[in-house]
Amino acid sequence: MIQPEGQPIHVAGLGCRRGCSSAQLFDLLQQALQPHGLHPAELSALASSSHKQDEPGLRQLAEQLHLPIAWLPADQLSHYHERLRQTSALSLQLTGSAGVAEASALAQAEVLSGQRAELLGEKLRSANATCALARAQLLETV
Repeated sequence: MIQPEGQPIHVAGLGCRRGCSSAQLFDLLQQALQPHGLHPAELSALASSSHKQDEPGLRQLAEQLHLPIAWLPADQLSHYHERLRQTSALSLQLTGSAGVAEASALAQAEVLSGQRAELLGEKLRSANATCALARAQLLETV
Protein backbone atom coordinates (compact mmCIF):
# COMPACT_ATOMS: atom_id res chain seq x y z
CA MET A 1 0.00 0.00 0.00
CA ILE A 2 1.43 3.38 -0.99
CA GLN A 3 0.77 5.99 1.66
CA PRO A 4 0.05 9.61 0.64
CA GLU A 5 2.59 12.12 1.92
CA GLY A 6 1.69 13.67 5.25
CA GLN A 7 -0.46 10.66 6.22
CA PRO A 8 0.41 8.37 9.11
CA ILE A 9 1.91 4.95 8.55
CA HIS A 10 0.24 2.23 10.65
CA VAL A 11 1.92 -1.13 11.15
CA ALA A 12 0.65 -4.13 13.07
CA GLY A 13 3.34 -6.17 14.77
CA LEU A 14 2.36 -9.76 15.43
CA GLY A 15 3.76 -12.60 17.45
CA CYS A 16 2.23 -16.05 17.75
CA ARG A 17 2.62 -19.57 19.01
CA ARG A 18 3.32 -22.34 16.54
CA GLY A 19 0.19 -23.26 14.57
CA CYS A 20 -1.82 -20.11 15.37
CA SER A 21 -4.48 -19.71 12.67
CA SER A 22 -5.01 -16.67 10.48
CA ALA A 23 -8.54 -16.42 11.91
CA GLN A 24 -7.17 -16.10 15.46
CA LEU A 25 -4.67 -13.49 14.29
CA PHE A 26 -7.34 -11.55 12.40
CA ASP A 27 -9.64 -11.48 15.45
CA LEU A 28 -6.83 -10.14 17.63
CA LEU A 29 -5.87 -7.57 14.98
CA GLN A 30 -9.48 -6.34 14.81
CA GLN A 31 -9.52 -5.98 18.61
CA ALA A 32 -6.29 -3.95 18.48
CA LEU A 33 -7.50 -1.64 15.70
CA GLN A 34 -11.01 -0.95 17.02
CA PRO A 35 -10.16 1.37 19.97
CA HIS A 36 -8.21 3.61 17.57
CA GLY A 37 -10.97 3.77 14.97
CA LEU A 38 -8.76 1.96 12.47
CA HIS A 39 -9.58 -0.75 9.94
CA PRO A 40 -7.25 -3.33 8.37
CA ALA A 41 -7.36 -1.38 5.08
CA GLU A 42 -5.62 1.52 6.85
CA LEU A 43 -2.56 -0.56 7.68
CA SER A 44 0.58 -0.11 5.63
CA ALA A 45 2.11 -3.45 6.59
CA LEU A 46 2.33 -6.32 9.03
CA ALA A 47 5.58 -7.24 10.76
CA SER A 48 6.98 -10.06 12.85
CA SER A 49 10.22 -11.69 13.84
CA SER A 50 12.12 -13.60 11.16
CA HIS A 51 11.89 -16.44 13.68
CA LYS A 52 8.17 -16.65 12.75
CA GLN A 53 8.42 -16.61 8.96
CA ASP A 54 7.42 -20.28 8.65
CA GLU A 55 4.10 -19.71 10.41
CA PRO A 56 1.29 -20.30 7.89
CA GLY A 57 -1.21 -18.23 9.90
CA LEU A 58 0.91 -15.09 9.59
CA ARG A 59 1.48 -15.63 5.86
CA GLN A 60 -2.22 -16.31 5.26
CA LEU A 61 -3.26 -13.20 7.18
CA ALA A 62 -0.98 -11.03 5.04
CA GLU A 63 -2.40 -12.60 1.88
CA GLN A 64 -6.00 -12.16 3.04
CA LEU A 65 -5.41 -8.49 3.86
CA HIS A 66 -3.29 -7.87 0.74
CA LEU A 67 -0.53 -6.45 2.92
CA PRO A 68 3.21 -6.95 2.85
CA ILE A 69 4.68 -8.65 5.89
CA ALA A 70 8.19 -7.82 7.05
CA TRP A 71 10.24 -10.57 8.69
CA LEU A 72 12.65 -8.73 10.96
CA PRO A 73 15.85 -10.23 12.40
CA ALA A 74 16.55 -10.27 16.13
CA ASP A 75 19.47 -7.85 15.78
CA GLN A 76 17.12 -5.24 14.27
CA LEU A 77 14.42 -5.81 16.88
CA SER A 78 16.90 -5.61 19.77
CA HIS A 79 17.29 -1.86 19.12
CA TYR A 80 13.75 -1.38 20.47
CA HIS A 81 14.06 -3.13 23.86
CA GLU A 82 14.09 0.13 25.83
CA ARG A 83 10.97 1.40 24.05
CA LEU A 84 8.81 -1.65 24.73
CA ARG A 85 5.90 -1.31 27.13
CA GLN A 86 5.83 -5.02 27.92
CA THR A 87 8.73 -7.46 27.79
CA SER A 88 8.97 -11.22 27.93
CA ALA A 89 12.01 -13.19 29.04
CA LEU A 90 10.67 -16.22 27.15
CA SER A 91 10.31 -14.21 23.95
CA LEU A 92 13.86 -12.94 24.36
CA GLN A 93 15.13 -16.49 24.81
CA LEU A 94 13.18 -17.92 21.84
CA THR A 95 13.38 -15.09 19.29
CA GLY A 96 16.11 -12.74 20.45
CA SER A 97 13.54 -9.99 21.04
CA ALA A 98 11.99 -9.13 24.40
CA GLY A 99 8.75 -8.21 22.63
CA VAL A 100 8.11 -9.43 19.09
CA ALA A 101 4.82 -7.62 18.45
CA GLU A 102 5.85 -4.21 19.80
CA ALA A 103 9.40 -4.23 18.44
CA SER A 104 8.26 -5.42 15.01
CA ALA A 105 5.58 -2.76 14.75
CA LEU A 106 7.96 0.03 15.76
CA ALA A 107 10.80 -1.17 13.52
CA GLN A 108 8.72 -1.55 10.37
CA ALA A 109 6.84 1.73 10.87
CA GLU A 110 10.22 3.47 11.10
CA VAL A 111 11.54 1.64 8.02
CA LEU A 112 8.51 2.71 5.99
CA SER A 113 8.38 6.31 7.21
CA GLY A 114 11.98 7.19 7.92
CA GLN A 115 10.68 8.76 11.15
CA ARG A 116 10.45 7.74 14.80
CA ALA A 117 7.35 5.62 15.45
CA GLU A 118 5.18 5.38 18.54
CA LEU A 119 3.14 2.53 19.94
CA LEU A 120 -0.63 2.97 19.91
CA GLY A 121 -1.89 1.69 23.22
CA GLU A 122 -1.00 -1.54 24.92
CA LYS A 123 -0.09 -4.75 23.17
CA LEU A 124 -3.03 -7.16 23.06
CA ARG A 125 -2.63 -10.80 23.89
CA SER A 126 -4.80 -13.84 23.18
CA ALA A 127 -4.15 -17.45 24.08
CA ASN A 128 -1.97 -17.90 20.98
CA ALA A 129 -0.89 -14.49 19.72
CA THR A 130 0.13 -10.92 20.46
CA CYS A 131 -0.57 -7.77 18.46
CA ALA A 132 0.79 -4.24 18.79
CA LEU A 133 0.21 -1.21 16.63
CA ALA A 134 2.70 1.50 15.77
CA ARG A 135 2.26 4.80 13.97
CA ALA A 136 4.75 7.09 12.30
CA GLN A 137 4.15 10.23 10.29
CA LEU A 138 5.27 10.18 6.68
CA LEU A 139 6.68 13.65 6.14
CA GLU A 140 5.91 15.65 3.06
CA THR A 141 8.81 16.17 0.69
CA VAL A 142 9.44 19.51 -0.97
